[in-house]
Amino acid sequence: MDRFEGHIAGIGTSSGTRLVVGCWDTSPFGAFTDVMMEDAAGVRTLLAPSREVAEYVGATYSFDDVVVTGVRSTLTADRLVVETGELRVVAELGRVTLLGRLLGLVPRRLATHPRWLALVNPVAPLLVKGVATAGSAGHGRTEYYGVTSARAVTAVTATWQGGDLGALAPVSPPVRFGFSSAPPRPQLVTVTTSIRHPEP
Repeated sequence: MDRFEGHIAGIGTSSGTRLVVGCWDTSPFGAFTDVMMEDAAGVRTLLAPSREVAEYVGATYSFDDVVVTGVRSTLTADRLVVETGELRVVAELGRVTLLGRLLGLVPRRLATHPRWLALVNPVAPLLVKGVATAGSAGHGRTEYYGVTSARAVTAVTATWQGGDLGALAPVSPPVRFGFSSAPPRPQLVTVTTSIRHPEP
């Protein structure tokens, strides 16, 4: 079982580009940040900081293009900044959402346990459209998302290859990287992602 602990930001822009940023404090690869991006035409791109991360994430999710590039991120109490060679994102963060407060009532050990996440998976899309807590990660892997808090993203400034991606917008249509989309409402969640590999 591989465990990734950190934060995921789901952000939509008025250009139709949707971004899913993973800021991982601990993982099998140490601390790193990666970006999954889907544009208005549906082209899915992974920006990964190393070939090793690119191969792992590329085998877990689906992309049309994979770019290995330096990815830097800074997360503070009120802002997330992400920079690569061609992408820059500055997301302003608001308060913990109502759902985030409710999630915080569940003991963390339970909220991130794969058995619990498999149990609540049928209910998850009823609470947040397009979201799942357990599902297939490809190549026989099973993935579990254990979210323990959520904060609203209130504004964003983003550029890609020198072009402005526009103002903050819902993450719509849902992104198509894996079995779960980011919530339609832009937000930053605290999450433990667990990936179970098939038995040899």
